[in-house]
Amino acid sequence: MPTTNRKKQKQGRDTAVQGTNDSSVVSKVSAAAQGYFRDSFLRHFVCKVARRAPLINRGYYVRWRAVDHCVGRFLQMTADCPCRQILSLGAGFDSLYFRLHADGALDGVVVFEVDFHDVSRRKAALISSNATLREKVDLHLASLTGPVYASSAQYRLLGVDVREETQVEEALHGAGLDWAAPTLNLSEVVLTYMETQWSDGVISWAARLLPQSIFVMYEQIRPHDPFGRIMRDHFVKLNSTLHALQQYPDTAAHTRRFLDKGWEECVCLDMNDFYLGFVPEEERSRVESLEPFDEYEEWHQKCSHYFILTASRGSLSAQALLTHPSVSLLALMRPSWSPTALSVRTVPVCVERLGTTSTSLNPGQILLTGGSSRGGRGAETTVLLKGQEGWRSASVSHQGDLGVRLYHTVTSLPGGGGAVVYGGRSSPISPATGLLKVTLDPHGSPDSENPDINVCVKQMVCTGDSPQPRWRHTATLICHKGKDFLFVFGGRNQSERVLGDSYFLCLDQQHWAEMPVEGAAPEARLAHSASSYQGGVVMFGGLGRRGLPLGDTTVLRPTDRGFSWERIEVQPPPVPRYSHSAHMVGEKLVVVGGVWLHSDGVPGVAVIDLITRSSMEFTLDTTSVPWPLMLHSFCSELMEAPDPAVLLIGGGGNCFSFGTHFNLQPATVDLKPVLG
Repeated sequence: MPTTNRKKQKQGRDTAVQGTNDSSVVSKVSAAAQGYFRDSFLRHFVCKVARRAPLINRGYYVRWRAVDHCVGRFLQMTADCPCRQILSLGAGFDSLYFRLHADGALDGVVVFEVDFHDVSRRKAALISSNATLREKVDLHLASLTGPVYASSAQYRLLGVDVREETQVEEALHGAGLDWAAPTLNLSEVVLTYMETQWSDGVISWAARLLPQSIFVMYEQIRPHDPFGRIMRDHFVKLNSTLHALQQYPDTAAHTRRFLDKGWEECVCLDMNDFYLGFVPEEERSRVESLEPFDEYEEWHQKCSHYFILTASRGSLSAQALLTHPSVSLLALMRPSWSPTALSVRTVPVCVERLGTTSTSLNPGQILLTGGSSRGGRGAETTVLLKGQEGWRSASVSHQGDLGVRLYHTVTSLPGGGGAVVYGGRSSPISPATGLLKVTLDPHGSPDSENPDINVCVKQMVCTGDSPQPRWRHTATLICHKGKDFLFVFGGRNQSERVLGDSYFLCLDQQHWAEMPVEGAAPEARLAHSASSYQGGVVMFGGLGRRGLPLGDTTVLRPTDRGFSWERIEVQPPPVPRYSHSAHMVGEKLVVVGGVWLHSDGVPGVAVIDLITRSSMEFTLDTTSVPWPLMLHSFCSELMEAPDPAVLLIGGGGNCFSFGTHFNLQPATVDLKPVLG
C-alpha cells in the first residue's frame, strides 16, 4: 500500500479514536447528573447534557468508582512524599484534576495529561473560555503553538501522540515531570486502540523511566464469546479496533503482559469482582436504587468484559491499590466440563424476541407469548407448528389481548386445556396484573382470512389471597392428592428487587390456597428455573439478594399434609447461574444457557442427576450458527421425538452501548450425548 494511503488510514483511525472521547464524556456527564457519582466539572466539557440508559449509567459508574479507588489509594499511600505525580495517558476530557483541586487533594501533586494535539487543543480552549474551569488553572505558561497547551503549578496539558515514545519523553521532560518521584500512570481505554507493538512499548517505557510508579489501566477483555464478539465488531465499525483483545484476551494475559514488560507486581480484576468485592454493600444499594433497572444479564456481562488493573514498581510495590477478593464471589468455580460438545443447529424460522415465554400445548405446537422485538415492546402471540417439512410460524388470529408483557410465565394446563399466563411487566415500574387463560382453536376464526389457529385470551377470576404482581418468577404445574396447582415462586416487582414468597393456585377452583410447607425454603431469587417433578418442583439457580448468581438445587415434594422442601447437595457443585431454562428428563435436570460470573466461557448445558447427585457441564458447538448465540432472555422447549433435543427460542440482549442483539432463529441442541 502506498505510504500516502497508509498515512490517510492512520489519520482516519486516529480521528475515530478521538471521537470515542466525545461519546465517553457525554456518558460520564449522564451518570453524574443521575447521582451515580459527584462531579460538577464534567458538564463544562459537553455542549449538551444527554441522559443515557440506566445500563450505561451503571457502566460508567463502576468505571469511575474503580479509577477513583485507585487514585485515592495512591494519594493515601504517598501522602508523606513531598512530590508525587499523576500522568494521565490519553486523558481526553477527563475532569480528574478539577475534582482533586476542588477537594483540596493536590497537596504536593502535579497532574500531567497527554493526548492527541487536537484533543488537547480543544480541551485547553474549553478551559480558557469557561470561568469555572479557568479559575482552577493558572494559564500563565499556556502555549497554543507548542506541545504544552495549559500549564500551572499543579497541572500540565500536553498535546503529543502517546505512541511516539521519544516525543512523549521530551515533552514530559520539558513540562517538568520528575522521573524519580512517585507517579501514578493512568490509562482508561486508551492503549487498546493502538497496535499491540505500540501499547506494549508504552507499558515498557513507563516501567523503565518511572522506577517508583504505579500503572492503572481500565480496558476490555473476552472477545470470543457472544457479548465479546458484538463488542469487538462495534469498535471495528467505528474504525476504532480494539487491538489488545486478540493478544491479551483475559485478566491472566494482561497480568503476564505487565510482568513481562518490567513491572514487579500486578493485580487484574474484572469489574464484577471489583464491584462486588470493593464497593460496600450500602453503596451498591444506593446506586441500584437510583433508576428503575431490570437488565441484570447485560450488567453482569458488561462487567465481565472490562477490567481494572494495577501494576507497580519500586517502593510502591509494597502496598497494593487492589488485592484479589478474599472470597472469589463464586467466580473462581471451574465447571466440570465434559469433553463432549453438544451440537447446535439453526431452525429456518424467523423468531427475534427478547423476554418472550413459550409452552408446548400439544406435540409439534408451541405457543409464544409476550416479549419485545426489533420493532419495540409488545411482540404478538405466535404459534410455531412442526410438520413433515420442519417448523414454521403459523398464521394466527387473536381474540383478546395479552398486552405488553416481558419476563412473565406461561404454564400448560393438564388435559390440553390451554395455558395460564401470569405476571410479567411492560417496564421496570409497570408490572402486569391478574391471570389470563389462553386457548387455541386449530380451526381458526370465521372472521379471519383462513388462519391456521385462533388464539383466545380471557381473564381468569381467582379468589383467595393473590400474590403481589411480579416478573422473573416461576409458575409450575404441581399436583397434590389428585388436585392440580400452579406453584408461583420468587421474582421481583417495582418495589422489591428480589422476592422469596410462594403461592399455590388450585386450578379447578381458581382459588389461591394456603398449603402447609415443611423444610427450609430456598432463599429469595429471580430469573431461576422450576421444573415439574413427581408432583412437585425441582428449582435451580437464580439471582439472589446480594446480586450473586445461585447454584443450589432444591426439590419441593408432595407429602400427606402438603409439601416439603429438600435441598440436594450436588457434587461437583454446578456453577451458579441465572436467566437459564431447565427441563426434567427422567431423573436428570437439563439446564440450558443463562449468565454466570465465571470468566472462562459461557454456560452451555448442565446436567444434574438427582439419583447420583452429580453434575456435568457441556459446552455448545455453535460453529453451524452464523451469528452469536446469546442464551439469556430466551425460552426453550424439550423435544423428545425422534431424538431428544432442546429447542431454543428467542434470546439476546442490549449489549451496553454496542447495540441490541437478537438471536435470528430458533436453534436445537442435541441431547443424545447428555441422555445416552
